[in-house]
Amino acid sequence: MITETDLKYLKRCVELAETAVEKGDEPFGSVLVSEVGDVLYEDHNHVAGGDHTQHPEFAIARWAATNLSSAERSKATVYTSGEHCPMCAAAHGWVGLGRIVYASSSKQLAEWSSDMGAAPSRVRNLAIGDVIKDTIIEGPVSDLAEKMRQLHQRSFEMKR
Repeated sequence: MITETDLKYLKRCVELAETAVEKGDEPFGSVLVSEVGDVLYEDHNHVAGGDHTQHPEFAIARWAATNLSSAERSKATVYTSGEHCPMCAAAHGWVGLGRIVYASSSKQLAEWSSDMGAAPSRVRNLAIGDVIKDTIIEGPVSDLAEKMRQLHQRSFEMKR
């Protein structure tokens, strides 16, 4: 169940996604929050330079592996503007992070991209639960998903 606290962090993710678009990047933003509600790490997409592994969820996994114990990682929550791609979901699972909460789904993104006439992704569109197991996964959130659709549309139009 999505709580008011979850919405607060998801809204921050959407803000980070908007920052990414303003910098000419794709609209993704993520926040790592400790068990007690401390923001530990936040980032947005950095793929515009050509390295398409520079996703914020992947950066969170790397940061967490270096800076948190396995117990701390398992109790942390990753909030993100868009559902993890398979690469990020695998990194999340390998590092042992806890709950994932996202604003928009990968299925929604695929539909929006198709509607915009964008080329299909080279990576299969898999739900997080198809990549990792034993993780609480919640999303999408309809009000925030609409904002994300608008940011993806804006990003797509900027690349034309």
